[in-house]
This record gives sequence, C-alpha cells and structure tokens, in this order.
Amino acid sequence: MIAVATALSACSAAGQQVPRKTAATAGTTARAIATGRPAATQSPRRTPPPKPAGPVALQVAPADAATLPQTQQLPSSTDTAFNHAMHDIWLAITTGNPDYALPAFFPEKAYERVKAIADPDYDWQTRLWYDFKLDVAALRPYVSAHAKLIKVIFPTQYTAWVLPGGCYNNIGYWHAPGTRVVYEQGGATRSFGIASFISWRGVWYVVHLGALSRTAAVGVVDDPQTGPGTPGPPGGC
Repeated sequence: MIAVATALSACSAAGQQVPRKTAATAGTTARAIATGRPAATQSPRRTPPPKPAGPVALQVAPADAATLPQTQQLPSSTDTAFNHAMHDIWLAITTGNPDYALPAFFPEKAYERVKAIADPDYDWQTRLWYDFKLDVAALRPYVSAHAKLIKVIFPTQYTAWVLPGGCYNNIGYWHAPGTRVVYEQGGATRSFGIASFISWRGVWYVVHLGALSRTAAVGVVDDPQTGPGTPGPPGGC
C-alpha cells in the first residue's frame, strides 16, 4: 500500500507523471524567471588533447613561407626560428630519424624557385635531402641518443649574399658556412660542423649537413673534433 500511494502522489489529475524538482533546480528556475535570464546549465567537461607519444619537431617558419617571395632580410642565429631549427636538427641526429629535421631543412618549394636547373624537385629529392639522410646516419657513431647539446657556434663573419646567377641560381640568398655543433658525451666535449645554411625570407635553413658535394653516395661527417673545433672556412654557396 505504501508503494501504491507513493506512485499515485507523483501523478497529475490527468494521470500523467509529473517530474519532481529538487530544491537546487527549483531555485535556479525561480532566479531565471526573476531576472529574465535562462537557467544556467552545467558546461560539459572538456577532455584535454592527448600528449605526443614521443619527441616533436618545432615549427621554424609559417607553413606557407616557401610559396612566398624571397627577401634580402639577413636571418638571425639567436632568434626563435634558429633555435627551433637547431632543436629539429639535433633531434634528427640523436634519434637517427632525419624526418625530424624537415622543418629546418631548406623547403622544396623554395628550392624550385631558387634553382635555374631543369628539374629542381628531382635534385632536391635525390641529392639534397638524400645526402642529408646519409649524413644523419653517418653521425650515429659520433653522437649517441643521450648526448647533450651545449652550444652552436655560428660564424656570422662568414655569411655572404649569393647573387642571382651564381651557383645555378635564379634568386639570391644569404649563405652561412662552417657552423659548429658542440655537445657533451661520456663526460667529454665534442663537436662537428654543419657545412651550409642558406636563407629564405629571413630564416636560416640547413641545406648541406656533412659536405657541399661528394663523389659517391655516402654519408659525410663535417670535421668531428674533441673540443669545440674551429668554425668555417668561408666560401661555398
């Protein structure tokens, strides 16, 4: 009998069930009527995006930079773009995965505009990027996964503007040879060189890691040394 009485008390005279309001709900509705504002509803809880499972390359320049015109702005070797570029290059070397360095590598679309050759895309794929991958692999015996980057010695005194017409180019750019990457490994300070950076729209990109050119399809390590080594030499393009 108690169960029947309870059920009947929750129904209207027409026999329809009327939902009960809690004190909190009733109070909210009353306030909404008094103020003319809709009753507040609880916002759904947002799930944070998943964290990357491994290391992540950093953006060096906007995604469309390679499709925009070249400028004569001299890049900095101390700004965020360069720091991100070196982060990506170091990540590629210490993991053995050259793809991490793609944001820091001279863009293929920009290379199409720079080079006055028959098929710059093919040259980028089969020479520039292919050689870079070989050089990353060649550095594996010298740089372990646990090596610590100490500093980058960038010889600004050797930077030069390469004029259009030089080095089979349609467009000029800044060139910087002989950067030194100094790191600590096994309690010792060591270093190696980066053969060549060139610019696009005021940003430095690596274009040759181990060597400007080579006589065979083999990886090259640029002047590995105990200690910081010596930046340079000047020249090249």
